[in-house]
Amino acid sequence: MERDGDGGSLFFRGLQNRSHEKMKLRTRKSTLYLSQQKSTGRGGDLLGENIYLVLFTIALRICNCFLVQTSFVPDEYWQSLEVAHHMVFNYGYLTWEWRERLRGYTYPLIFASIYKILHLLGKDSVQLLIWIPRLAQALLSAIADLRLYSLMKQLENQQVARWVFFCQLCSWFTWYCCTRTLTNTMETVLTIIALFYYPLEGSKFMNSVKYSPLVAIAFIIRPTAVILWIPLLFRHFWQEQKKLDLILHQFLPIGFVTLSFSLITDRIFFGQWTLVQYNFLKFNVLQNVGSFYGSHPWHWYFSQGFPAVLGTHLPFFIHGCLLAPKRYRIFLVTVLWTLLVYSMLSHKEFRFIYPVLPFCMVFCGYSLNNLKLWKKPALSFLFLSNMFFALYTGLVHQRGTLDVMTNIQELCYNNTSSASVLMMMPCHSTPYYSHVHHPLPMRFLQCPPDLSGKGDYLVEADIFYLNPLKWLYREFQNDSTLPTHLIIFSILEEEINPFLISNKYERTAVFFHTHFPERRTGSHIYVYERKLKGKLNQT
Repeated sequence: MERDGDGGSLFFRGLQNRSHEKMKLRTRKSTLYLSQQKSTGRGGDLLGENIYLVLFTIALRICNCFLVQTSFVPDEYWQSLEVAHHMVFNYGYLTWEWRERLRGYTYPLIFASIYKILHLLGKDSVQLLIWIPRLAQALLSAIADLRLYSLMKQLENQQVARWVFFCQLCSWFTWYCCTRTLTNTMETVLTIIALFYYPLEGSKFMNSVKYSPLVAIAFIIRPTAVILWIPLLFRHFWQEQKKLDLILHQFLPIGFVTLSFSLITDRIFFGQWTLVQYNFLKFNVLQNVGSFYGSHPWHWYFSQGFPAVLGTHLPFFIHGCLLAPKRYRIFLVTVLWTLLVYSMLSHKEFRFIYPVLPFCMVFCGYSLNNLKLWKKPALSFLFLSNMFFALYTGLVHQRGTLDVMTNIQELCYNNTSSASVLMMMPCHSTPYYSHVHHPLPMRFLQCPPDLSGKGDYLVEADIFYLNPLKWLYREFQNDSTLPTHLIIFSILEEEINPFLISNKYERTAVFFHTHFPERRTGSHIYVYERKLKGKLNQT
């Protein structure tokens, strides 16, 4: 606050001096004049910031949204848009988490509301169903960016705030994630906005009544959000003089109202009372069911995950940690605590630690503010390197699974009567009905985890990949059950070629997917169509 006070007093003193030079005779300052002066001083503000800065940030995130045309993880569709589509249009597919009631309907309800409004207006085209939710998420992310800037302007000064804002906007991983319909994205947005109201030394907008509901909502949407907030909540409780009042008059009532809303919402859609937050923590933390989808060594976040997410911000983060004042130690503790707790879980993903990035940007901005000789080269390096990764991952890497959905969309409106699709790919590789919006018969290889405790359990996808050709001949013994279209990764083509030839399948479309094919994921996606005698001339 001292720096803000010094900089602000010098600035206003300069304005005052100039005003006295121009109007020496004006000594009277009426209450009306002062109120008008204050109102005009903030007349160009929006969300507490300059309107041009707000519009720039919103425009940037909208551009960000349209420049991310790749897929990241299945959850950005299957735990949000697919559920919302099923809620509104009563068809689609819900994954095993919804049958086991591990996920709550609070987050999908946001997109279901958007879908319902579009449906009532008669504007529920497939393109609007795809892009409007993402644009809504982009808008929320822009608000979070502005709140981070405002927070740092309070805690430090406008100059430091600008560098933190710059680091936040040019972070490649933030660019990659902030417009996706992921629960991790919403968790990050809520975390930043809650931090704006969190009682930090120097903050002018600290308000427990405002930050507590945001933390509670983050927990409702993604229960593991509480991990990040444990150090912050403990610090608040430790420094609070009226501890009992804090718990009885703020935390408990807010928690009760938020949890009640979640319980009622899930009761409506599940048809029975369910505490999904408990189920989520029991399956993913206590029973460690998440390891079914892959496990990593304990040090993965420190040796690979965190450095990759930070990217070229990493040296600035380390430098900033050495320079930042002690009051930011709680931010560093929060980052390290979150990484340590997540490291104890065997299933690890980059997106799980996305919410710690805004904390890291504070240290990166502090580093840039203290650079003297190498500031311009550092800025150029940071901007160019992050933009390269942002544009590559947003426009090139793993785009085929979205591009192929346009082919299915065309199929729906050109041949709706007899078309059917089989996706022979790792399960949940593509979106589903939220990106088709037509009750076209579709099937994919399923992969629910083993909840019965069988040691020799294999999912359908694993059985298929053990011997794809054998699986196909066993599954389709009757020609009448064959799908009209097959979607496969290029890596599978040679192995199932006899089946394709014998059943008159011809390749009709090719989509680039990635420069880094893996064991079951090829560089391209192929679409095969069954060409029967009566359809040889059809395209």
